[in-house]
Amino acid sequence: MTVESVGTPNAPTTELREPPVAGGTLPLLGHGWRLVRDPLAFLSQLRDHGDVVRLKLGPKTVYAVTTPALTGAVALSPDYIIAGPLWESLESLLGKEGVATANGPLHRRQRRTIQPAFRLDAIPAYGPIMAEEAYALVERWRAGKPLDITAESFRAAVRVTARCLMRGSYMDERADRICTDLATLFSGMYQRMVVPLGPLYKVPLPSNREFNRALADLHVLVDEIIADRRASGQKPDDLLTALLDAKDDNGDPIGEQEIHDQVIAILTPGAETVGSTVMSLLLVLTEHPELGDKIRDEVKSVVGDRPVAFEDVRNLTYTANVVTETLRLYPAVWILTRRAVADTELGGYRIPKGADLIYSPFAIQRDRRSYERNEDFDPDRWLPGRSKDVPKFAMSPFSVGNRKCPSDHFSMAELTLITAVVAGAYRFEHASGSDARPRIGITLRPRRLMLRALPR
Repeated sequence: MTVESVGTPNAPTTELREPPVAGGTLPLLGHGWRLVRDPLAFLSQLRDHGDVVRLKLGPKTVYAVTTPALTGAVALSPDYIIAGPLWESLESLLGKEGVATANGPLHRRQRRTIQPAFRLDAIPAYGPIMAEEAYALVERWRAGKPLDITAESFRAAVRVTARCLMRGSYMDERADRICTDLATLFSGMYQRMVVPLGPLYKVPLPSNREFNRALADLHVLVDEIIADRRASGQKPDDLLTALLDAKDDNGDPIGEQEIHDQVIAILTPGAETVGSTVMSLLLVLTEHPELGDKIRDEVKSVVGDRPVAFEDVRNLTYTANVVTETLRLYPAVWILTRRAVADTELGGYRIPKGADLIYSPFAIQRDRRSYERNEDFDPDRWLPGRSKDVPKFAMSPFSVGNRKCPSDHFSMAELTLITAVVAGAYRFEHASGSDARPRIGITLRPRRLMLRALPR
């Protein structure tokens, strides 16, 4: 999918309109209660009220952007930076000096540091690790016991990220701790975003104590990873080595806080977003068993009887289309925020300097105005002859512009390989206690997915 820059025309300030306010506010909470109660439905209906709509989140006014073209304009314009309720809620986790949260020259330098690890010609070197972890899932599931797919998906995602980008010995116990900590943190951070009542989150309630424990433990884990690498004296050609050797704009080594925040920025998307997508993929294979049959047939046609390898990924086009359609309907990153750094206009509406904007890839990618049979799972909509009908910016699971996820090709290869391996080996059915309803946090995934893997 090719992404080109778009903008909105500059209109005289006197001609600009004030965006309408969405209905349904409550005293103190504003629209926050609706974003807590049923955020997916609430955000999905906002376009019916305007291309840009004002929301109240506690004392804040937030501008919701609802159309593909305008979300693309926001993502590509220098008038909007990474900031706002989402990033404020994530600050205690991601810090201020990692590539996920930095802006301006610092962000550009950090992108230059990490980008070599995600070049197209670098990704094949990670292939054997991706395949090994995919087949580790297949072997572990042979026992036939009910599977806690949350634990299985996040374990695989963390191990792939750690082994590919921070090469070394990473024990299962450490990966499990990372997964447990992130699950607690991302749930609590969403609540802090939509109901920004800061002092209440400092009260020593059990939920706040659990959040603070998980946050402290994750930061300790990151310090352990960095210390282990330094103590080893080894310098493998990986992303962690690049960070430890990186220089700032004056030619001096980057600071310890920046190294720490960068490692967090590597682990977090590698674990939370990929793990959430693996969960959604397994839910899709469970609820649409015919997709697994077609993937198995494609794997047999392309690979034969040997194990699937990274080199096969480019030929597994149907499998990749299943991954893409899963990313459309179940985007892990389902909500994003930006902040205006200048008085500007968007779609004919006035956006004041300092205003926070919010938009939802979930709502954009399910919009009936962009997709025929918008709620149907249809991998064939990504065939070359049909994908051209999708409006620009109506499908941006890895974002666009200078904030585009640097690991997009890495993640697509990983997800396609895992899907091919597990669908080729198993069919799936729900086990006792499974709850496929969406779990709403900073990321989106099934609430509690318990499956049984049935050998083919």
